[in-house]
Amino acid sequence: MTEPIAELEEAFRNHGIDVVDVAAVPSADPDRIELTYMTAYPGFQINHPEMGRALNTVIDLCEDDRLEPCRLEATVVRSPDDPMGVWHAKPEWFRDLAEYKISEETFSTRVLSTITHTAEESNDAPEGQP
Repeated sequence: MTEPIAELEEAFRNHGIDVVDVAAVPSADPDRIELTYMTAYPGFQINHPEMGRALNTVIDLCEDDRLEPCRLEATVVRSPDDPMGVWHAKPEWFRDLAEYKISEETFSTRVLSTITHTAEESNDAPEGQP
């Protein structure tokens, strides 16, 4: 991982992500970025375009050779003490996208399939909603 944490945070912020915390875990196999961000859309579902901006940050850094493809673990919060959910992207997905082995649609579908909403979500949903 070549990108210092301060530069990672700045890159995410430049893509419109309200970073609460970002950490690189170089001892993990493979390297991993753990991102916690405050959503601008604190509803019942994690906002997909906001996820896209976070993913595009990593894609751009990889394309600029400032970051090796790595696992991105994201935690989405409504406020610092109110988690909304989590999602992740695997390093091989970033590599496959960069090498045109998968389409942007396939990449997005894979990432969207990793979304897990917090347990509180189901208790807060309006009646008749899952």
